[in-house]
This record gives sequence, C-alpha cells and structure tokens, in this order.
Amino acid sequence: MLARRVIPCLDVANGRVVKGTRFVDLTDEGDPAELAGRYAREGADEIVFVDITAAPEGRGTTLEVVRRTASRAFVPLTVGGGVRSVDEMRDVLRAGADKVSFNTAAVAEPRLLTACARRFGRQAVVCAIDARRSPQPAGAALETTAWEVVTHGGRTPVGLDAIEWAQRAVELGAGELLVTSMDRDGTRSGFDTELLRAISSRVRVPVIASGGASGPEDFVVAVRDGGADAVLAASIFHRRVYSIDSVKQAMAAAGLPVRPVGQAAA
Repeated sequence: MLARRVIPCLDVANGRVVKGTRFVDLTDEGDPAELAGRYAREGADEIVFVDITAAPEGRGTTLEVVRRTASRAFVPLTVGGGVRSVDEMRDVLRAGADKVSFNTAAVAEPRLLTACARRFGRQAVVCAIDARRSPQPAGAALETTAWEVVTHGGRTPVGLDAIEWAQRAVELGAGELLVTSMDRDGTRSGFDTELLRAISSRVRVPVIASGGASGPEDFVVAVRDGGADAVLAASIFHRRVYSIDSVKQAMAAAGLPVRPVGQAAA
C-alpha cells in the first residue's frame, strides 16, 4: 500500500502566508519560503502553495514568491492560483513547482486540464475542488446530501455538483484532486469525511483531504473513513499546535502507512 502523505498548505496573499476561516478574517502566518524550509525539515511529504487572491484579482501567480519558496522546499511543491493557460503552467513549473493546481480556471475552461495534461503529463495536473453543502430542496429525503462547487477563493457558487465535477475533472486529465470542504475550512471541526468518501469512491486518482483539521485523529479519520490518499492542513502546523511528526505517529499507530519523518524527502 502506498504511503499516505501529510501536506502543509501555504495560503499566500501579498507575498505572505495567511490563514483565516473560509478565506476571510485573514491573519499573517509568516514568509512562505521560510515556512516551506521548516516543513521540509520537519518531515512534510509535499507542500501546497496557493495564491489565494490571484483569481479574485484576475492576475497570474506571483512567480517570484514561487521561486523563493521552491528554493527552500526540498520536497514536491504544488502551486495553485492564477494559472489560466498552458503557457502559465509552464512558467510556474519553470519557477520550481512540481505540480500545478487548477480551480477557478478549470471550471471556466474545463479543457484546460486536458491541454495541460497532454503537454506536461497528468501527474503534474491537480484539480482543486472547493465544495460546500448544498441547501436541501423542499421535500428532499433527510439522508440526501449534495455539495456544490464554489470558486474565486470560495466566494462564488457556479452551479456544479462537486461529485460530478470531480469525476469529469479526472476524465479530462487531472491526475490528482485536492478537495476542500468550505464548510469546515479554518473551523478545526474535522474533515468532511462524507464528502471525501463520495469523491474517493468514484475516482481512480489520489484525493487530498483539506479543510477542518484540528488534530492527529482527524488525519486518521480522513484516510480511514474518507478514503483520502493524503491529508492537508495549515493553521495547526503554522502555529505549532501539532507537528507533522505527531500526525504521522498517530497515523502509523492506526495502521496507516506513512514515511517516517527522516525519510519524507527521500
């Protein structure tokens, strides 16, 4: 069985790592390059860097910040935010990213996933899906649950069912899905395992769980009950509430395969 990955996330605005709840009420958490270096040393399997204001501001990814971060992140680096074309993906990869994540741009132009996968390989194409629970229509069965896709940093509903979009994104060329529960993001109320299971049971690519981590047990549950292949968190690592090592120890104790901290970057 493949090792389950533990991934710190760097949400970046104006060149600084920030964290909030559902991408609002942001607080400064530090320099992305410094945090990337720290996480690489502390055993991160990968790092995700998201320019969270690129799509709302209609601009491209801040490549200079990506370069600085990549120079310190001696583990695979995924970069998202503001990439809208094959050429822009090329530029981000040249800046040091190993993979590029698409969210708003992929929803607007789904064939972008196909074009990028053909050019760079689907292993380098990640589709990020920000999902929130949909209001239930009158008369719906109590057990009915649905999620809708939101874009532009979780601000804009786009009328897409999250499960259907996940399946289509994989068909189009995404080699990995980064699934964030906008209902849980920044709340420390645990991952939405129902959402994760609904997606992971329907696709044949790795699924990264995001949104709501409060402690090591949440990472275990995301993999065991949600079917996630990797687990991502931000504030609990930024603020040293828990270490990457403590999360991996909990996962290993639960029988989940992980890379020991000393081997994470190997």
